[in-house]
Amino acid sequence: MTGLTAALAQFASQPNFAPLPARAVEIVQSGFIDTIGTMLAGREEPVVRIALSMVADKQSTVREASLLLGPALASASDAALVNATAGHALDFDDVALGGHPSTVLVPAVLAAGQHVGATGDQVLRAYLIGYEVWAELFVREKDAYHLKGWHPTAVLGTVGASAAVAHLYGMSAAQCQHVIALAASMSSGLVANFGTMTKPLHAGRAAACAIEAVRWVHKGLTAAPDALEHAAGYLSALSPHGEVDRTSAVGDLGQRFRILDSGLSIKKYPTCYATHRVIDGVLDLCAQHRVRLQDVAEVHTHIGFAQASMLRNHQPQTGLEAKFSMEFAVAASLVRGKVGLTELNDDFVQEAAVKDTMSKVKISTVDTQCSIEPVFAMHDRVQLQLHNGTLLDSGDIRFARGNAMLPLRDADLQAKFMDCVQGAPLDGALLFSQLSHLSAQADVRFAPNH
Repeated sequence: MTGLTAALAQFASQPNFAPLPARAVEIVQSGFIDTIGTMLAGREEPVVRIALSMVADKQSTVREASLLLGPALASASDAALVNATAGHALDFDDVALGGHPSTVLVPAVLAAGQHVGATGDQVLRAYLIGYEVWAELFVREKDAYHLKGWHPTAVLGTVGASAAVAHLYGMSAAQCQHVIALAASMSSGLVANFGTMTKPLHAGRAAACAIEAVRWVHKGLTAAPDALEHAAGYLSALSPHGEVDRTSAVGDLGQRFRILDSGLSIKKYPTCYATHRVIDGVLDLCAQHRVRLQDVAEVHTHIGFAQASMLRNHQPQTGLEAKFSMEFAVAASLVRGKVGLTELNDDFVQEAAVKDTMSKVKISTVDTQCSIEPVFAMHDRVQLQLHNGTLLDSGDIRFARGNAMLPLRDADLQAKFMDCVQGAPLDGALLFSQLSHLSAQADVRFAPNH
């Protein structure tokens, strides 16, 4: 029986795609739109400035791909590093498969595609390879990665992106096998670093390592042919309880697309996705019952164990820390009636009304698991206890708005994109049009500055 590493390598080299379903193309294009929008929105974040400084310190003369879609060029791996870090810096990027697929896959295949002169259709297909490899790995583990301390965006994204990039560089199945095995050794990222600048660097390093793995193998580096499925390999190392499936055959990769089942969930709010259902619930209750901030005595939220483990900042002091705080998510919803980029700043977090409201938030955990998004409870719920004795209850909230099962309208996706690129030195409408028709683009050296 062909081992997992070899099977994924064969798929990466020769995916033998059936004609791509139109819906799959639409989903991938939405991932490019959302990621490039959030990348440009995050371009001024401190972690991005640090990443750019690190790239500059190399004093490399290699010019293969664009940094932040601007005129400055760098090596493909450095461009992927900067662009992916920027895409994840605001935690506003899309969600699926336990992590953030597009913030790794888009920068990796975009940089590699610019280097090799790929068409829009070719980078779209490469993205799909990366997504399907990521999904194949994700479904083999029964335990939630976040509860073990692993950030799936980093540990699964590095391997998925390596398959996508290896395909773009036209590597053979044997070469892809080494690339995937090497990428498995390069994968890392800890949940303990959520709410710090290191979390977006997880995405940056995952995208960069995918390209670096291809380069190492191109120069002759070898790796274990069974690095993924070996008893002392990648999947076992990530699964201390040993619940992972290392032996099942891959099945119908390229014929049945998991992206049609899992899709991409587009974030409405620039906070950890674990807060989004509750934010929807608070905003809905306030709108339906005309609740004012001064009416609320206490807020009780009910979320899953894995969600709670990510929301570690109960008394955030900065906008960065606030992204991983349920207390802040609720407080912003009540104080401002919205949770947007303007709320995620240090001054707002420090406001007396915000701090007072955060103290009213209680968090309970429920022991259920969503069959579609295992990192979440089956439902979230929020209750507002008012000073007059009224208890307002959201009831069970199954999906957040923007979820793949409750998608944003095209107009809402465009509005988010245009908001993200506001102030960037480019023609946002032109860039949105190019990304919306990615499969028809002759190349991915976008020229949105005209």
